[in-house]
Amino acid sequence: MRKTYKAGERMLVDWAGLTMNYYECCGRTENIKTVYVFVAVLPASSYVYAQPFGDMKMESWIAGHVNAFEYFGGVPVLLVPDNAKTAVMKAHRYEPKLNASYQEMAKHYGAVIIPARPRCATDKAPVETAVQIIERRIIAKLRHSRFLSFDELAEAFDEQLELLNDQPFQKLEGSRRSVFLATEKQELQKLPEQRYE
Repeated sequence: MRKTYKAGERMLVDWAGLTMNYYECCGRTENIKTVYVFVAVLPASSYVYAQPFGDMKMESWIAGHVNAFEYFGGVPVLLVPDNAKTAVMKAHRYEPKLNASYQEMAKHYGAVIIPARPRCATDKAPVETAVQIIERRIIAKLRHSRFLSFDELAEAFDEQLELLNDQPFQKLEGSRRSVFLATEKQELQKLPEQRYE
């Protein structure tokens, strides 16, 4: 049974399982650098934000959220991460212990963090689907490209993300972007005047 979501209510977040690479030249040698992909989705419209990062540390996790809010032009009421260490210090079905920095960022934006319950896949199904879409339509599509800098990789990634959000749905009217603009954008809370640092 398909679950329906209220517009502007929640944003689900996760890291993609697949990584990307770029090449960094150091004299005569080339170092392969691994890139990790942060994924956020507004499940009511399926509107997706994704961004490559050089690591999966707290600073990247929070930057991914802040950039997602700015991309969406607003903030949902709820943030739903899985139980990654950057989000949850101690997982618990009813009272998880949240990371203090993550909680502070959410408070700044007026959002509440409700992690997915351990071993409850239905709590985060939309973000798992979004991760699969990002992996298949962006990461896999760019896997044979040779990027010589992180910026080059990020630019190609951003182009593919825009194409993904503008691509028409197969069984529904419109695209992710058109549904988001028509139903969800106005339901998001306003961004605060100051960006979280």
